[in-house]
Amino acid sequence: MDMFEQKFEEQKGQEAPLATRMRPATFEDFVGQEHLIGKGHVLRKAIEAGQLPSIILWGPPGSGKTTLAYIIANATESHFSPISAVSAGVADLRRIIEGAKERRKMYLQRTILFIDEIHRFNKAQQDAILPFVEDGTITLIGATTENPSFEVTSPLLSRCQVLTLNPLTHDEIQVIVLRALKDTLRGLGVLNVELAPDALNHLITMSNNDARVTLNALEMAALTTPADAKGKRYITLPTIEDAIQHRALRYDKAGEEHYDSISALHKSMRGSDPDASLYWLARMLEAGEDPLYIARRLVRFASEDVGMADPQALVIAMAAQQAVHFIGMPEGNLALAEAAVYLATAPKSNSLYQAYSKVQEEIKQGSTNSVPLHLRNPVTPLMKEMGYGEGYKYAHDYPGHFVEQQNLPDSLQGKRYYTPSDQGYEKQIIARLKTWWRDLGKPPKTEKRGEG
Repeated sequence: MDMFEQKFEEQKGQEAPLATRMRPATFEDFVGQEHLIGKGHVLRKAIEAGQLPSIILWGPPGSGKTTLAYIIANATESHFSPISAVSAGVADLRRIIEGAKERRKMYLQRTILFIDEIHRFNKAQQDAILPFVEDGTITLIGATTENPSFEVTSPLLSRCQVLTLNPLTHDEIQVIVLRALKDTLRGLGVLNVELAPDALNHLITMSNNDARVTLNALEMAALTTPADAKGKRYITLPTIEDAIQHRALRYDKAGEEHYDSISALHKSMRGSDPDASLYWLARMLEAGEDPLYIARRLVRFASEDVGMADPQALVIAMAAQQAVHFIGMPEGNLALAEAAVYLATAPKSNSLYQAYSKVQEEIKQGSTNSVPLHLRNPVTPLMKEMGYGEGYKYAHDYPGHFVEQQNLPDSLQGKRYYTPSDQGYEKQIIARLKTWWRDLGKPPKTEKRGEG
């Protein structure tokens, strides 16, 4: 940056939120991510060797991605060009690249292009920087909260090293908070702020490991707390509760968290864990997930993982879906919770899912067997003359309303797709089938299509 840019940044910094003012400038001041920047670790070693590759910093909000980018630029004495993928376009990228070319030619200085929220760049925008990352005109540092495997194009991803940042721990955020309270230049030290222990704990817990949320809530509480006669601002638990009324849930309805959470719910129900099922259900609902999206997964689960072990499961899941439609949210939460607990505690069987998959595969392989003549309806005299319906046995005319006869095509006769488990209602199904079909205990037919 030149002198005017530096003065502008300094003035802007004085008016910036506490989280921005407290941003550390060196690795020694940085809190967390020891697995990356600790002595002897990958990122630190690369910087010390002067061989910094283009990198993608992937981690949750408030874990230090932007701060790390600034520190890397300072440590490598690089020109730092930060942009946000939310507002920047190809024209901005071209301007930065042209400046980088000139800087490289005139001063042999490295340019770091920092793209915040790089996952918001489309393919064309990512392709625009690809050649310049490859030839070293710029060193790219991208920051994202989304899985780069899904959000960054393969060519660009192959030219970058992905570094994963961990959520900050309770203790690490406490260090950041206490530092901000004492710092008289950039922090709240001049306000003489004291934070009650229970208020500190609540502040950290409700921030959900996000240092930015923590510091901004702390600043709001400090500025709205009047000083006592001795000039001290004592922040109590009610003040913090008022400053940070809702926990900062990390959730993106279009991103990886969306798919991870629904997967966790499905697997928790499959694992017959009602507590975990309720937790993941609530995590999604409280973060604003579409309740009908969850209802659709419950319906699928009822058929796929419970199936005939408890046919009532599908009824309960559909009832929950209808309840959400009928009464809306948030009242529909309990209907979904009831369904999730019912499904989690129901006997499990995927026999129905496996049976349908076998039939599906049979059909995909080209099974076009004709319907046996005795199962066809003779709706015209000609059809009757051709033997349609001839020899069909009407089940209700026989004892127990059952009679053994061929129902599959000739080439599939004896094939068995559905094998009930010994769980729940399927125990009754097994007993009933064994009573009806005398050969049920025999090995299923395995001849290939077209034989017999």
